Amino acid sequence: MKQKKLMLLGGLRYLLPVIEAAHKQGYYVITADYLPDNIAHKYSDEYCNVSIIDKEAVLREAQRLQIDGIMSFACDPGVVAASYVQNKMGLPSFGPFESVEILQNKDKFRAFLANNGFNVPQAKGFDSVEAAMQEMYWYPWPVIVKPTDAAGSKGVTRVDRPEDLKAALEYAMEHSISGHIIVEEFIEKAGCSSDTDSMSIDGELVFTSFCAQRFDDNATNPYTPAAYSWPSTFTEEQEAYLKSEIQRLITLLGLKTAVYNIETRIGTNGKPYIMELTPRGGGNRLCEMLRYATGVDMITAITRAIVGDPILEPIGQKPYNGHWAEIILHADKSGIFDHLEISKVLPAEVIEEDLWVKNGDKVESFEGANNAIGTLVLKFQTAEELEHAITNQREWLKVVVK
Repeated sequence: MKQKKLMLLGGLRYLLPVIEAAHKQGYYVITADYLPDNIAHKYSDEYCNVSIIDKEAVLREAQRLQIDGIMSFACDPGVVAASYVQNKMGLPSFGPFESVEILQNKDKFRAFLANNGFNVPQAKGFDSVEAAMQEMYWYPWPVIVKPTDAAGSKGVTRVDRPEDLKAALEYAMEHSISGHIIVEEFIEKAGCSSDTDSMSIDGELVFTSFCAQRFDDNATNPYTPAAYSWPSTFTEEQEAYLKSEIQRLITLLGLKTAVYNIETRIGTNGKPYIMELTPRGGGNRLCEMLRYATGVDMITAITRAIVGDPILEPIGQKPYNGHWAEIILHADKSGIFDHLEISKVLPAEVIEEDLWVKNGDKVESFEGANNAIGTLVLKFQTAEELEHAITNQREWLKVVVK
């Protein structure tokens, strides 16, 4: 039997568990991007040098390599090209290419939500700073300004005053791949927002998760997620409503089998919002965290499905086995990394400490997800212990930078 070939777009370390799962299934793994020194390429069977935002170039390489499946797991810029190749080559797909294009463009996505009766913030996209400045009359301050097509919280700013708008627009434009930005109403959240992974099979939402997404107010970019915890701060009723709306969205878009990274929040106005939904595993090891917390292995499932093989271990809703947290390790300032200190006062079991830097390495302040230097996986006995530890990290955690 011919060995199946799986192409993975991107090369960051978040691909390593996918490569491991693919190898356990006996697949040949090709990683692809334009940065040959990225860590994932050291673990794949073959490296393909191609820009993952050039969908025609990716298609040519995929046809040349005669792949059986393609995805852009935990790598937002490659999702459009992956979907394009799936549909052009008749491979297992997330769903229609046009639907994926909507999901991957914040402007189109907001319009789709509004046109289909979902709760959605006021928003409008622009292709120039000047055009955005000319429409200040309608902005419901505060607003959030961001690129329409960037991930990892890059280029995102909350703006409370008109005089600060231009700098935020220019910052967003710097980080936009296509030169498009969006200005939208800032939805003040009640409790914590959620940013975690879920999965559909043949259009049915079979596993849904919600988390408590945490931020570091002292970070260079306070809108870059700095920690996650499970369960969420939502009520059962709020989660049930959001699950129903996510399923409605999947059905409307004709989506099929995919792992999704989904951002949701409850506004102080009491309304639940779907802020983002994209057919890829999230960065920051979210699928791995859910495997720890519930035993549900979405990584192996989607790896098999995307090359056309049946999912062997059923995917279904399971409860959390305790109270879980993931800390995104980062430096408060740029400099030279010295060491990591974890105090014994931490009332948790350290399940995993994954540090990506060593003494003497240069580190950057926390402006985006790409500035993370590692992760901690923690398990707590009670929600109270978790909450205290997460909100008082500096009591027990120190990233020493010189």
